[in-house]
Amino acid sequence: MASVEQQRGLHQDDSAAALTVLEEAIVQCRMCPRLVEWREKVALTKRASFAEEEYWGKPVPGFGDPNARIVVSGLAPAAHGANRTGRMFTGDRSGDWLFRALHTAGLANQPTSVSRDDGLELTGVWVTAPVRCAPPQNRPTPTERDNCSGWFDDELALLPNTRVFVVLGQFGYHALWSHLKRTGHLLPAPRPKFRHGLEVDLGDVTILASYHVSQQNTFTGRLTEQMLDAVFARATAIATAPKL
Repeated sequence: MASVEQQRGLHQDDSAAALTVLEEAIVQCRMCPRLVEWREKVALTKRASFAEEEYWGKPVPGFGDPNARIVVSGLAPAAHGANRTGRMFTGDRSGDWLFRALHTAGLANQPTSVSRDDGLELTGVWVTAPVRCAPPQNRPTPTERDNCSGWFDDELALLPNTRVFVVLGQFGYHALWSHLKRTGHLLPAPRPKFRHGLEVDLGDVTILASYHVSQQNTFTGRLTEQMLDAVFARATAIATAPKL
């Protein structure tokens, strides 16, 4: 009979394999005509500073540790960030903030993320978004959000060890709340209002909210490194605490 450690390893292998299959399906999605047109147009026209690079230009799957206890969810890929590199939060200023904070919390082996093959490894954390294609003006429509919700539900279902959701921004918070409602969680009513530092204990999982790591927040000082570090320190403490 397999030991507990061996069984855990088998389950993790199964989850990783299923996540790979899901990733292959996500990157082929063409459900939203406006988003398909935009992501592919950006990939062709490019930004001048990336003119020599080949853009990803497809939906972007989540990535990280299949055994994650912490799931980080943002909004959508950035046009010249993840839409260029093919990995969430990779290759833009938002990612600079996020992965520095994950490294500080001991969840990443390096503080930077510039490409899909830069050696970044995450431990105990998974990074994703409720919308998989870069939207114009970073604003997906409600229909586009709903079209993507199936991918979000399927992905989170394959991360069974999740104990903490760190949501970056109000859009991510509302999208996660809708996911939890769809999947049968008992939620308080009314929904707690989004604010930085919000903590919602749902028993089996906890939601922690942070301002998004967008330049709109980081350049203005609305979100500081200390504020973001505090969120991930709290997330790590919850994720590693013994279950009652």
